[in-house]
Amino acid sequence: MKQCLSVLGSTGSIGTQTLDVARRLGMKICALAAAKNVGLLEEQIREFRPQVAAVYDPAAALKLKTAVSDLPVRVVQGMDGLCEAACLPTAGLVCNSVVGMVGLRPTLAAIRAGKDVALSNKEALVAGGALVMREAEERHVRILPVDSEHSAVFQCLQGSPGKKAIRRILLTASGGPFFGKALEDLKSVTPEQALKHPNWHMGPKVTIDSSTMMNKGLEIIEASWLFGLPDDRIDVLVQRESVVHSMVEFEDRSVIAQLGVPDMHLPIQYALTYPERLASDTDILDLAKYGTLTFSNADEKTFRCLAACRRALRRGGLAPAAANGANEVAVKLFLDHRISFLEIGELVWEAMEHQPDVDEVRSVEDVLRADARARSFVLSTVTT
Repeated sequence: MKQCLSVLGSTGSIGTQTLDVARRLGMKICALAAAKNVGLLEEQIREFRPQVAAVYDPAAALKLKTAVSDLPVRVVQGMDGLCEAACLPTAGLVCNSVVGMVGLRPTLAAIRAGKDVALSNKEALVAGGALVMREAEERHVRILPVDSEHSAVFQCLQGSPGKKAIRRILLTASGGPFFGKALEDLKSVTPEQALKHPNWHMGPKVTIDSSTMMNKGLEIIEASWLFGLPDDRIDVLVQRESVVHSMVEFEDRSVIAQLGVPDMHLPIQYALTYPERLASDTDILDLAKYGTLTFSNADEKTFRCLAACRRALRRGGLAPAAANGANEVAVKLFLDHRISFLEIGELVWEAMEHQPDVDEVRSVEDVLRADARARSFVLSTVTT
């Protein structure tokens, strides 16, 4: 196991569960980072005693500095603070569970510092996959997937003879709260309805992404970067029980699946302890209790976000960054009751298509400009 962890996004859903695992396994925490939840971050600092605590919001950082002035912890702020937490020399593994594009720079900073990264920040790979994977390869750094689907594929590939043996990846999806609904049914969906996920407990942004199936579209793009496959070799199956977390079909038509109860502590622990497998206190999977596991094809016509992400992956370049940026703004507008549920997919598609083609993603600045253009496009469209 790694000696010490740097946990970015420590007050969020994945971050708090990462600390659950670290607490149970007796792992040390050398850095914590959050956006602005000073109250919870202070509690974490007092328990885990990190060297560094980073707060993205400057005003919140000042409050934290006062609150923990009796402790030997250095409080840093902003993007520079997040990157410092990601590069801490004593960190053996950086766990990046930051939500949104803010997670890209710390991911690259950790890689450039030679740190392995346990990654659940989708945007780092969706928007900046070309940069992240290129630098990870050059520096011989491992990107360990934390999302349950990518962790499942990663686990299924242990012992595989190589990429040439893979025929396709089968990502599974819960289908969210609106599985089986037609477009007509979704016109009047409210944020409160969309936030009622049937199987998983997640933050609001990720839960809305699940309801639109944007999360699965983003995961297709992530899987393409992580495992080096084009979109036509990455399929999506709706698995309502969220027990089969994903599968890999090999050239001989054998299919290997990873199963488990729907609990994020499992993939988090695998990323933290890889390649070891240690005892866990999560529930035992009782298949007899489930009785039947169901599978259905994903509906890309109704859930347009999923189709938009496939289109973005085929276009390549900065199209995925545009789709991701547009979605972040559209989700917030929906949660604020300013747009309808179906408009999320429409705006993601339009902003992605509005992004000009480029041959190569050369820098973080390229990605951030594409992200900003997409966000501006969505806001101007809604305003007008």
